[in-house]
Amino acid sequence: MSTELIAEAGAAPEAPARGRQVRRRLYADRMAMAGLVIAVLMIVAALAAPLLVHLEGQDATAYHPELLDSARGGVPRGSFGGASGAHWLGVEPTTGRDLFARALGGARISFLVAFGTLIVQILLGVGIGLAAGLGGKVADAFLGRLIDLAISFPQLIFAIALLAIVPGTFPRPILLMMVIGLFGWGGTARLIRGQVLSLKTRDYVSAARLSGASRTRIALREILPGVSAPLVTYAALLLPNNMISEAGLSFLGVGVRPPASSWGQMLSSATTWFQADPMYVLVPGLLLLVNVLAFTVLADGVRTALDPKAPSLRGGRR
Repeated sequence: MSTELIAEAGAAPEAPARGRQVRRRLYADRMAMAGLVIAVLMIVAALAAPLLVHLEGQDATAYHPELLDSARGGVPRGSFGGASGAHWLGVEPTTGRDLFARALGGARISFLVAFGTLIVQILLGVGIGLAAGLGGKVADAFLGRLIDLAISFPQLIFAIALLAIVPGTFPRPILLMMVIGLFGWGGTARLIRGQVLSLKTRDYVSAARLSGASRTRIALREILPGVSAPLVTYAALLLPNNMISEAGLSFLGVGVRPPASSWGQMLSSATTWFQADPMYVLVPGLLLLVNVLAFTVLADGVRTALDPKAPSLRGGRR
């Protein structure tokens, strides 16, 4: 989805009636509402992970070798990866760690990195986009080329290299937020710059300029409210992308490291066990798939609800 499409769909609402119309259209979109429910449930589960793990009576780092079949190389005993009343989703091969506790720990890491990265991307993207759009020709030309460079930069290669050389004592979730955010703000900045170039020619912005308002005041009071709608839409789309980036880097071994758990890290370990213990692959894989799909569908619903040209969704999408 291009930033141009989001910019067109996210024309700023100008009255409370517009806000009510957006909410009605979003509520009428059954797919978006399903995505919202799933996303909220997963966020609540991630926040309440310590409580849920306590209710199960397990620990994410405790080893249970007695639950493993040593004759088969450490495969969990029993069906469905050793699932039981004591271990709701079974245990990991070779270690016997509780899979439910590890999966919830991975959810906490995934959401923490995704939302933290989103904050970095928005702060950098909005700041640079506003500076480019409201600056002079020289500033716009320089920052415009900087934005193009950020978008075309080989992010994955440099992220892997940077994460590999940073000492292991540095907190990995914070490092992931910084690295993914610093390499992923270009699209936000391009979107904001385009919106600012369009909005700064409006009469109310010209009136504020003639009244002697500073550029900072114009940016904060006149321009920023006008770019909020497309920014929200684009942010909703960035969130699942950040989750995929974190999982991918952890899968490659440069992200979150044990004993902390991550869905990507779990999938990396599970690649050699998918035949002997399918549950070890299905649990983190399905959680990642469902969450990314839920946030993507929700982002698409927000884009449609904010698009004044979109047809009314009577009965919701099916």
